[in-house]
Amino acid sequence: MSQSIGIPSVDLNDFLSGDPQRKNAFVQALGKAYEDIGFVALKNHRLSDELSAALYREVKAFFKLPTDIKAQYEIEGIAGQRGYTGFGKEHAKGRNTGDLKEFWHFGQYVEDGDAIAKEYPENIEVAELPDFNRIGKEAYQTLEATGRDMLRALALYLGLEETYFDAHIHNGNSILRPIHYPPITEEPQDAVRAAEHEDINLITLLMGASADGLQVLNKAGEWIPVTALPGQIVVNVGDMLQRHSNNKLRSTTHRVVNPPREKWAESRFSIPFFLHPRSEMPLDCLPECIDAEHPKQYEDITAGGYLDERLREIGLKS
Repeated sequence: MSQSIGIPSVDLNDFLSGDPQRKNAFVQALGKAYEDIGFVALKNHRLSDELSAALYREVKAFFKLPTDIKAQYEIEGIAGQRGYTGFGKEHAKGRNTGDLKEFWHFGQYVEDGDAIAKEYPENIEVAELPDFNRIGKEAYQTLEATGRDMLRALALYLGLEETYFDAHIHNGNSILRPIHYPPITEEPQDAVRAAEHEDINLITLLMGASADGLQVLNKAGEWIPVTALPGQIVVNVGDMLQRHSNNKLRSTTHRVVNPPREKWAESRFSIPFFLHPRSEMPLDCLPECIDAEHPKQYEDITAGGYLDERLREIGLKS
């Protein structure tokens, strides 16, 4: 198992190989990494270099649009769940200062007549960029398929049926979030590009960012810089999975720090895919993760109830 600056690296081809030994080695390596630090770098993740480059091209073109054009895609009343969210509107839980970023949300594409479609806002079409939505959808569905494989491996690690998560994430409330951290033009006081936080969802799949800045907090209390090597994406545990596994799998605190002053003029772009389940999924602590040494740590709650609570805490819902 190789390292990607402080985080273990795993190869999805091992899990999909059909070889029971390679598959089990992947499951054990992934589970151990998620118990230790909560992050891995993933090779052979289905997202081609061409698709990744095309999405970054479209995303950069969108964020270059005039502010008044972008603002037309900010939709009232949906807690930022689709379309554009303007600069500084989101903050980390427990902070009031807005993060130095603006972002876009692509959401689920329900294409099989599932009644859950009524729960979701429509995706927003960007008129100025004819390929933006098509490429966003392709990346969304590619990362969703990769996330399904990662959860299958984790189900095995937790002693569950391999397909345990499949029905819970089918047409789940997942979000693909292209983020733009604009150039820093004045002393930020206490604002940072993204303050220390944990992700809300089950797992997050992060396409390589365009500049350094991502750091994770390890067990020793040290901030470790994370940069996926070329051809890798970073995949981390979110709070929903930590809760469901009764803290067996770790949702690690991470942040995006401001660059050194000589790099203030550079934008940073990043595209995480937040894999969420359907809102009715129970996040109750799994019996497989409870024993005398690990008593139940959390009250029962659904994924929808938990998400609602957290969106209020980070300022996207009032």
